[in-house]
Amino acid sequence: MEDILLVDGYNMIGAWPELRDLKDRDFGLARDRLVEIMAEYQAYTGYKVKVVFDAHMVAGIGKKYHNHRIDVIYTRKNETADERIEKLVHELKRIDTRIHVATSDFMEQSLTFGSGALRKSARELLSETELTEKGIDIEVEKTRKQQHSTKIPLTDEIAEIFEKWRRQR
Repeated sequence: MEDILLVDGYNMIGAWPELRDLKDRDFGLARDRLVEIMAEYQAYTGYKVKVVFDAHMVAGIGKKYHNHRIDVIYTRKNETADERIEKLVHELKRIDTRIHVATSDFMEQSLTFGSGALRKSARELLSETELTEKGIDIEVEKTRKQQHSTKIPLTDEIAEIFEKWRRQR
């Protein structure tokens, strides 16, 4: 079963403390940070992520592009992110697909839920991304430890001597 996550971008920016603070200083930076966070989420969970932004907030009306391997979609003129998300739910819904919609907009949650999508509030998604970040940190640390292990057990002192020799080359 394929999982697809549709994210109301500006809704997350307004709801997540880190992004809200960034938005006050640099709106573009807040958008970029959301895309980075969602790319990590996609890589860790296997969900296919699409982030939808209202075009009235930025140039590039009606554009879609890949950034960090996720789809970033800007709505057309006179189209809201909610409307685009509803269309995407209808376009992407198949028997072998589960669609999740991340928004705290109650009306949007109701409409997408009625179309067969699963709801995720901004707070739920924030919690999931924080868990994802912790999971990634654990995996990186595990990998780092595995790379430093050898087949022959060495004391820290001997390992340090070998490391100095290696660096002198």
